[in-house]
Amino acid sequence: MDQYDVVIIGGGPGGYVAAIRCAQLGLRTACVDNWRNKQGKPALGGACLNVGCIPSKALLDSSHHYHQIQHELAAHGIKVQGATMDVPAMIARKDGIVHTLTDGIALLFAKHKIDWLQGHGQLLGNNQVEVIPPDAAGKRDEKNRHTVAAKNIIIATGSVSAPHPLAAVDGNLIVDSTGALEFAETPKRLGIIGAGVIAVELGSVWRRLGAQVEMLARGNAFLPRVEEQLAAEAYRLFTAQGLSIRLGAQIKQVRTSKKQVTLVYEDKEGEHKLTLDRLLVATGRQPNTTGLNADGAGIKLDEQGFIAVDEHCRTSLPGIYAIGDVVRGPMLAHKASEEGIAVAERIAGQRSEVSYTTIPWVIYTSPEIAWVGKTSQELRADGVDFREGMFPFSANGRARALGEAHGMVKILADARTDRILGAHILGPQASEMIAEAVTAMEFHASAEDIARTTHAHPTLSEAFREAALAVDRRAIHR
Repeated sequence: MDQYDVVIIGGGPGGYVAAIRCAQLGLRTACVDNWRNKQGKPALGGACLNVGCIPSKALLDSSHHYHQIQHELAAHGIKVQGATMDVPAMIARKDGIVHTLTDGIALLFAKHKIDWLQGHGQLLGNNQVEVIPPDAAGKRDEKNRHTVAAKNIIIATGSVSAPHPLAAVDGNLIVDSTGALEFAETPKRLGIIGAGVIAVELGSVWRRLGAQVEMLARGNAFLPRVEEQLAAEAYRLFTAQGLSIRLGAQIKQVRTSKKQVTLVYEDKEGEHKLTLDRLLVATGRQPNTTGLNADGAGIKLDEQGFIAVDEHCRTSLPGIYAIGDVVRGPMLAHKASEEGIAVAERIAGQRSEVSYTTIPWVIYTSPEIAWVGKTSQELRADGVDFREGMFPFSANGRARALGEAHGMVKILADARTDRILGAHILGPQASEMIAEAVTAMEFHASAEDIARTTHAHPTLSEAFREAALAVDRRAIHR
């Protein structure tokens, strides 16, 4: 039986990053992973690189270019006639990006001498992991299963799409987020159950390419985790772009024929029926513990199916950790990676921590939405006295020059100490701008610290400084 210092189950952003850090620290490391790409070949990177973060951003970028050609470049004096969209070419570009990045992880494993154990991993107890390799057809080869042992085990099995009781995914007319990345052509009418991050991102892709998109949200609030002022503005902008977002919609029936989906839903105005070419089920994600044998091994799960861990990602069994989407906290790739690094360093005897209060969130729509820390609605609910400063991109010179002057920056600061409690951005390149807020909050900066920091002109980040100035009611350009 092979003996390791660390065996990691799962090769996504939590697992592969943990494996690399363990190897850097001199620990003999193996990573068990059973992901297979659309060609049926083993691939590292998990859902994020293969069917999540990376491919969706590739399609968002391609569709954004097409939308610009169709609707925005004429204002720059650039006139294009007869532009068309080759959807298969767009999908092939996406696949090429994914292939390059997943191959890159395999090269990093080889560089760091990490053993990639291809197959399904399950816990056996006594710090042992059983590996069931795939056969030639990609199915589990039960005859060639083998066991490895480790001083430490890290569970990083990620998450899977949450099912809907009335809309079973068939991979054809009814798809999950993976299927929505593989359409061979733009559907004329796309329905989406859900209105969260995945829904608005993939809805934006296919709306830009010409689909009529109908989004059905069960709740009455749009993007409830987002700062309320930004969420309201995002709703206005997205509906102006052509996304139909129906709030308070309760799904009553879903039927399929050979070529269409019929969906019946009810809202405060009564019952409605939609006839769709495709239906995307985007009702969130759930922890992936299927086949892990967590219960059999003695690992405790909470009522939602997450693996129970402490603040250092330790499970109920000594020497076994769990990270990423399979444990509490936001289901974000960078959160999983940070936990993977922290656990690796703790195994090596270091005292690493993850700062959960400064994990940024991003929605890659146009305009983008990014935030870190508390929202004003959370602070009010907690009874925290705070001040806020807001600055619109319409008053920012660089945003005007880009032709992307929608949205705003909002900073929330403690009324007594001026310490930044939250930063919220709706606007161009918000995903890049949020890093300044994260850094500032990590160093316990005040709004005044940002206000006193020189920002280059003209830049989008000037809006962040102006928002900090606005906390003290002294914004210069508003």
